[in-house]
Amino acid sequence: MSTNVGGYVVRCSCAGESVQEMKTESNNLMISSLRPGVDYSFYVSTQLKNGRLSKSSLISARTNTYLEIFLRDLELEQHYKEKLSLSSVLQIDEKTITDEPAKCLSDLPWCFLKKLMMVNVTARNLKCTSDCESDCDPSSGNLDLDLDNLVNSTNSGVMLNPLDIITALFLCSNGFLQQEMALKMSMCQFSVPLLLPNSDSNQCMFMLWAMRDIVKKYRPHSLSDPGFIEDRIVVSELPLVSFVRLGECSLSKSAILNKVLSNSQQYHDTFVHRDMKGGDSPRRISDGLVEMSWYLPCGNKNIDMFGEAVAVANLRGDIASFETQYSFLCQTSAAVFIFFDNLESQYKVLTNQHNKAQIFLVGNPQSKSFSLDALKEVVAKLNLTKSNIILKTKQVNDADFVTNLQNIIKDVVQNPKTKMRVEEMAGIARELGILVDEDSPECQRAKQNADAITAEIQDILQYKEDQLPLQGQIWKELTCLEKEECRLRKAGENIEMYKSDLLEKKRQLREQQNSYDMSTAMTCFIRALSSPGIERSYFLKWMQINFDNLSREKLCGLREKYKEESQNSKNNEEMKSLDKQLSNSSLGIEHYLREMGQLYESSVSLPETETSRQQLQHLPKLCAELLLDGFPLELVDGDASNIPLRWVKDVLSQLSDLVQPKSKILVVTVLGVQSTGKSTLLNTMFGVQFAVSSGRCTRGAFMLLIRVNEDFRKVLNCDFLVIIDTEGLKSPELAQLDDSYEHDNELATFVVGLSDVTIINIAMENLTEMKDILQIVVHAFLRMKEAGKKPKCQFVHQNVSDVSAHDKNLRDRKLLLQQLNEMTQAAAKMEKKEENKSFTDVMEYSPDTGNWYIPGLWHGNPPMAPVNAGYSEAVYELKKNIIHILGECESSSNDIMEFLEWTRSLWNAVKHENFIFSFRNSLVADAYMRLCTEFNQWKCEFKKHMYTWVINAETRIANFGTIAVKSEISDMGEFVSHLKSEACSELSKWEMTLLEKLTQYFKQTEGHVHLVEGYREDFSNSAKMLRNETERSVLYQLVAAAEIKQGMTKLDRIKENQTNTLEQKVLGLIDECRKSKVEETDKELDKEFDKMWDKTELSSTGLKPTNIFDKVDQQLRRNLQQKGSHASELVSQRKLCECGKEPFKVTPEGFFSHCKHLLTNLFHNKYHIATVQNMADSIITACTQHVFEVVARKTNYHDNYILEILHMIDERLNSKDMKTDIKFEVSLKQHICGDAARIFQKMHEGFIQVNDPRRCLNQNKDKYRADFKDLFLARDQCQKKAEEFTNLCLKPAVETYVTKRLGPDIIDEMQTGEDSEQFSTRVFFQYSILKHLLTENKFESYLSYICSYEDFVKKWIFDKIVERFSKGSKMFELEDRHLKSSINSITDAITKAQTNNNSNLAQFVKDICKELGDKLVISPDALGPFMILNSANQEQFARWLTQSVEEMGRSLGETLKRKDIIMRLEELHIKPQNELFTRVIGCGEQCPFCKVPCEAGGGAHKEHWASVHRSQGLGGWRCSVSKELITDVCSSLVCSEREFLCFKKDFAPRPYKNYREIYPTWKISADPSIEASDYWKYVMMKFNQEFAKQYDAKPADIPSSWKNITRKQTEKSLNEAFNIK
Repeated sequence: MSTNVGGYVVRCSCAGESVQEMKTESNNLMISSLRPGVDYSFYVSTQLKNGRLSKSSLISARTNTYLEIFLRDLELEQHYKEKLSLSSVLQIDEKTITDEPAKCLSDLPWCFLKKLMMVNVTARNLKCTSDCESDCDPSSGNLDLDLDNLVNSTNSGVMLNPLDIITALFLCSNGFLQQEMALKMSMCQFSVPLLLPNSDSNQCMFMLWAMRDIVKKYRPHSLSDPGFIEDRIVVSELPLVSFVRLGECSLSKSAILNKVLSNSQQYHDTFVHRDMKGGDSPRRISDGLVEMSWYLPCGNKNIDMFGEAVAVANLRGDIASFETQYSFLCQTSAAVFIFFDNLESQYKVLTNQHNKAQIFLVGNPQSKSFSLDALKEVVAKLNLTKSNIILKTKQVNDADFVTNLQNIIKDVVQNPKTKMRVEEMAGIARELGILVDEDSPECQRAKQNADAITAEIQDILQYKEDQLPLQGQIWKELTCLEKEECRLRKAGENIEMYKSDLLEKKRQLREQQNSYDMSTAMTCFIRALSSPGIERSYFLKWMQINFDNLSREKLCGLREKYKEESQNSKNNEEMKSLDKQLSNSSLGIEHYLREMGQLYESSVSLPETETSRQQLQHLPKLCAELLLDGFPLELVDGDASNIPLRWVKDVLSQLSDLVQPKSKILVVTVLGVQSTGKSTLLNTMFGVQFAVSSGRCTRGAFMLLIRVNEDFRKVLNCDFLVIIDTEGLKSPELAQLDDSYEHDNELATFVVGLSDVTIINIAMENLTEMKDILQIVVHAFLRMKEAGKKPKCQFVHQNVSDVSAHDKNLRDRKLLLQQLNEMTQAAAKMEKKEENKSFTDVMEYSPDTGNWYIPGLWHGNPPMAPVNAGYSEAVYELKKNIIHILGECESSSNDIMEFLEWTRSLWNAVKHENFIFSFRNSLVADAYMRLCTEFNQWKCEFKKHMYTWVINAETRIANFGTIAVKSEISDMGEFVSHLKSEACSELSKWEMTLLEKLTQYFKQTEGHVHLVEGYREDFSNSAKMLRNETERSVLYQLVAAAEIKQGMTKLDRIKENQTNTLEQKVLGLIDECRKSKVEETDKELDKEFDKMWDKTELSSTGLKPTNIFDKVDQQLRRNLQQKGSHASELVSQRKLCECGKEPFKVTPEGFFSHCKHLLTNLFHNKYHIATVQNMADSIITACTQHVFEVVARKTNYHDNYILEILHMIDERLNSKDMKTDIKFEVSLKQHICGDAARIFQKMHEGFIQVNDPRRCLNQNKDKYRADFKDLFLARDQCQKKAEEFTNLCLKPAVETYVTKRLGPDIIDEMQTGEDSEQFSTRVFFQYSILKHLLTENKFESYLSYICSYEDFVKKWIFDKIVERFSKGSKMFELEDRHLKSSINSITDAITKAQTNNNSNLAQFVKDICKELGDKLVISPDALGPFMILNSANQEQFARWLTQSVEEMGRSLGETLKRKDIIMRLEELHIKPQNELFTRVIGCGEQCPFCKVPCEAGGGAHKEHWASVHRSQGLGGWRCSVSKELITDVCSSLVCSEREFLCFKKDFAPRPYKNYREIYPTWKISADPSIEASDYWKYVMMKFNQEFAKQYDAKPADIPSSWKNITRKQTEKSLNEAFNIK
């Protein structure tokens, strides 16, 4: 402050009038005593020390109102304008599962709402932990009592009155949250706001809409029969008794009122009073609040305080301050009780009112301010009698005082002057200037729209037929047709013709639906739904209110009639009719939405260009918006027991679009007996509004969305919770029906399948009923386990109130587990999955953590009983546990579209009788496909690594005993043992790697890995099987290579001796020629060399030929020894050398001699022979191919080769579900072994010839001659020897190296490069082939695929390889990589050998060979001659060698570029087409009926399956009578009552339904839709004549629906069947 400034003058004014003026020397000034919510002007002047004032500055400000201050304290100010919605309050957040008390004022409203939404009667007990800490801290050391502080302490500080919080929340909530709060408060027996004050505007709101949803059920004593009244409270005509206060009052009006409304056994604090927690805190915004409650009798005179229903109002605050509210109460009440202490100053307010009500003055003479004279004056002015004066004197205790009040109220209730509905009170409110919440334009327009629809309803049944016709009989008939399509119970001989007829009937019914014009009611309904959001919500609520009123009226009459009939009539038909009427008298919004669904479903059967279809395209989006608004969607139509899948699909698709990208969901479902409180449980747990009113039990299944708070989404890993409420199992309404158990099973399976957590309501006291429910539930869980989904389960036992229930019910829990185990065994037997012995085999379940005991809902006797606090708390604990379980779900949550796929696939499977073998789900298929793709990739890495290892091992064996060997082991046996050990170690390492990758794969949370958990063991076994098969193959190859190498040892020694001898001879010849001075001409030198060569005697002893037939025959006999003496006898009857010369033919002898009746059916005989012939041809082809692969190696014969072939035959014979005998097996093996022995004999003889020592020597004659000349003439040999070493030793080794490694690279490229998905899995491989066939569209190709599957597939693969590598330079790139690798290795070896300072060239070459010993096999035949007669300089040789190697690389590269792709493929050591075939063909199993190949992944799968089955006529099956090709598809037959002839066992007819008794490893799923097999239907329709001609049969009688299948539909069905998006 400047030294001249003396201070400041501040003048405060309001509306031009000065309020106060103050002086201050400080820069800060506190101005008090200002009114709230008023604009003030502040004039500030500076006063100098000499007294002069500066010109004033103006500052304007507005004080906050009491309401603004209060809302700011609660941090609710933003919601005063942007109202809280019900959905925002119900969303799941961290507070949902935490029990932390309120720490600050802003926590209090949310604590109240959280508890209120769960109907917890302790919701009004609000406190902040920071406010309640004790002021006495024993640890402070000050133990002296400050009695003054103790006595004067108020301990009210910042405690808030519950009424203020309730008022604030109602002011900050929209109409729908207000309505829900009022309903929940009413259930808690809290008073609800009737007139809601706004202290800012000094106006109040009549809360008619907020109370609209409160329905009360009671039994007044005046009812003539023991019935009851059920109605919405706002339309009930009841006397109103009001309690008000004038001035100060020492009596607690609200506390007394609570006692008046309670009997001695059932006291409840309906109204907040001063002795409640927070009740003594000053009210800040709730003065002027009028609360309402009701007393409703239960009909028991010993319990009821009042015999008739009565409404009670309670005004907060002094009526002198709230005359409008007081006037309202005087005009609407039958009686007004005015509490007072002193009437002297304010009694005029009593005389100013026009009173319709009786006035009762309630005073306390014991109060110091009580004035008897004032009382007398008021009594005189109001003309009151003694009976209107109630005084609590010293002589009257509380009980008597309350009894006196109760008696007066009884008199008023018995003879009320005024009875009025709450609805009627709205008119009086408007007259008094009180706002009415229902007067908003949106609410009124919505009411008009709703009334326009419901006003027309007289007879509900007739109304449904007239206005909602599509969901009636037509929809039910469509439902029956859909289920019959799946179950085929009434099918005749021709299944496909029958299915075609069903399709036609469905089309006709859809046409019938489309013939209806949209009804007036539906037109109005859809128009109203299209209104803006808030108006739509009002409309739906008005509709719900009107429907409830209508149904209640209708049901009341029907119940009376039912009661009479049940007492007087024994006519069961009449009772059934009444049962049906009771069931059908329900009318709700779901019926209109159901009609919308049928309108939409029928419209989509029309062409896309149809106007009526286009006009209805917006309906799914309307319904999706309703879901987002918190409205339930009917998933399962409870009346028709069906799902309108197209409607549900498009609604959920629209929903997904609306919420993208936040579309992840988790699902909670409740199952249990009807009327056991399932819907109430969900409503309490999540604050939702599933229908629970009388006569409106849930039918079918409804889903509802609850948002998850943004911050909590990471915990739950979802954006929404989906809550599904279901109709009760064991419903009495359905008990009369024959298929009620089936209906319950369908529903339970469906909703359990959709759920992440399923809540099961059970009653332990009814053991029979419990068994029935558990059987249904266990069936559902067993089916889900088999489908790949494991939902969690929580058993809820309601009405168990003992605090020690959990411990006391240990025996019951054990009994429950015992029952569950029994039910599991029974269900497993029915579902043919008997490996499940106990409930824990089906799902994770612990009796201690999976059971919840919940007390009864009501605390006392309804209707005056509040909800039991124990019920709310127990449900809250259950809710926390469920959210905890959801948060710990191993699986990732589905998104909405995945939920839709589960809905579709589950319902399709449910419609079939055999769920487990009918279930197909694209999410499971996707997950399975990904697993197969990953496993195949790991498997390829494994096989490629081991193939490379074997090549290297064979290289080391080939180099053993030569100069290239690196090993220090000198004994071949020891060396092979070392290699075997190394191989086993390598295999074990890779097996562990495979299993570890599999384990890590299943730990993922993404990609729905949990859905294929059931396949984990299959793939684990496949990994182990792969290791075992590879180990057997590797060890065979090692032993064969070693023994062949050992067989060559003697031969190599002979060759080495010959080489050494010749070296000495040539050196001797050089000496002789030099001594004799032979002319140095080529002619003379050649002459001398030829003389020497001819004179030299060398050993010509080579390998001796072996009779391969004897060796093969020996191995064959050993193989057949285990088959018994008959097999040995059969093999001795024919010489092996005579076998295999002619094509193998299967003959009837031996197959059917034991089954004479079958011989009468020549076709079946022929078919079986043809089937066996095909199998034999397939085995022969595979074995012959293996023989040629062995021959291509140009090696010597080894027994392991024939052992491998015998192993292949045994493996294939054992895997085929084909009935054959030992004679067939012996004949087949002799044929294959005879042919193989013949080829191996030629291979053996060729090997001996190639390795004949004399021949090898003669091959090198010219080389020796050239070396002789060089040495004699002392020529420089460096360049020549370098080129010789390169071309004769290194080049063949490099070519072999490249060729051996190229095969796996080509396989890799086909599985990872362009179009690699074709070979990624067996499923996609099959899809690719079928797509190719459809594109080619040639009969010959289809015939080849069906009749010669293996040949066709191999050719197709080979063509794909050729096509892939004919384009561009990919083949050369692969070859060049290996070429460069080998060239680099050679160059490195040369460099390294140069550093060794070798004394001679021989050692230098040895070092190079040794360095390359693990990579290249350098032929001893080439190396031996090179190493002799060599006088080259080592340094010069190294230089020339390096250049020669570089030139060799360039030359080989050019050669490889020019090579033909087909020729190159034929040269390969491992044939890519064969290896790819082995990988994609899988187990090689084919469907026993239609012969489609198995597509299951892994080599050790337990079940075979295929995506698409085909008509049996395509495989040659025909009708034995008409000779027409059969159109039936086995995926339909297995659902029918038809039979098949069993070739595998006894040739007797067997039901298709029981096919797994004969073929237990095959799973033939029913068509997921009737269009699923359109592909093969199209093929048969198109080539019907051609197939008939080929099979010498008559063309099939093609069903009419097949003829309408287009090429586009065929392609679509193929994509759908293989789940190709």
